[in-house]
Amino acid sequence: MTSEPRKARLYVSRIDPWSIFKAAFMLALALGIVIVVAVAVLWWVLDYAGVFVTVSSSINDVVGSATANFDLVSLLDFSRVMGVAVVVAAVEVVLVSIIATLFAFIYNLSVGLTGGVEVVLTDQN
Repeated sequence: MTSEPRKARLYVSRIDPWSIFKAAFMLALALGIVIVVAVAVLWWVLDYAGVFVTVSSSINDVVGSATANFDLVSLLDFSRVMGVAVVVAAVEVVLVSIIATLFAFIYNLSVGLTGGVEVVLTDQN
């Protein structure tokens, strides 16, 4: 006796903005950590490969000024680059959390017009 799995058509009529905020914050925090780690690894690889020194010497050769030397190594110091990466990650966490929460509010307002998102749930047999 094989029966077909039961199906239920349901509509998402409301999304809790606080739940969306918490989930978006955690995901954005993870992405922020990934950004900081990726910037650190990229900086170490570029520094180890000597890219900063090569670019600095190339710029100095093109400019050709004996008195004013362009020093990319001091401009892109590790602490300065990581400071910018941390600021970018912090801004990303705040913006993603706020925007996701706003989308939850907008969805809740639009449910009255659209009826919500349809979800079909089935049993597994």
